[in-house]
Amino acid sequence: MQLFKILFATSFVAALVCPMPAVCQTLPAGSVHPALSDPPQRTKTSRGHEGDPVNIAFIGSETDLHRTLCLAGWFAADATTLKTSLKIVAAVVVHKPYDHAPVSDLYLWDRKQDAAFEQPVGKSPKQRHHVRFWRSAEVNAEGHPLWLGAATYDERVELSRTTGVTHRIAPDVDKERDKIIHDAHGSGSLGNAYFIEPFHRAMQGKNGGGDPYYTDGRLAVGIISVRK
Repeated sequence: MQLFKILFATSFVAALVCPMPAVCQTLPAGSVHPALSDPPQRTKTSRGHEGDPVNIAFIGSETDLHRTLCLAGWFAADATTLKTSLKIVAAVVVHKPYDHAPVSDLYLWDRKQDAAFEQPVGKSPKQRHHVRFWRSAEVNAEGHPLWLGAATYDERVELSRTTGVTHRIAPDVDKERDKIIHDAHGSGSLGNAYFIEPFHRAMQGKNGGGDPYYTDGRLAVGIISVRK
């Protein structure tokens, strides 16, 4: 049975930098959210290859998810179209900001992401923090779905025949996971946060583009509690 370490908001920041949280307890998996009873661990590419690892999740409404990430300094990604594909190529070439640059599609539960967010680094979309989310079909007792996500850092770009440019990710995916939870907590939008440990069976691998990654095997879960 997977067990969840609950990191209370009062000791949250310390918990991110310490091996063990100052205050924690364990709960059965099903008591956190029904969609976590048997969640997928890896995304898929459009060709069915294994993609980025799942490493983060939020529980809350779609509106609250968008509000939380917005307050935390993240931008919703534009849909991928010919226009936005050309725009991101131009932005990379001339080093022009594009805060809402599109992300490539990855798949979970047999569909592409329901939402994607990013945080630019520098003056172009060449480097950026970004995350994709998929909404669960199951909801908890409060009627809230689970937003299961894959967070990675784009550290460089290469030319692509299909999308114009393709990003290469940094190998430390845990750093991106922790950054998003830390940003969300700093915005005042989280009630509690959890680590599922263990979540991943494989602690290292390669995504659909062949980029290597490594992880401590934990999934971070944030409970959104947006102030009205």
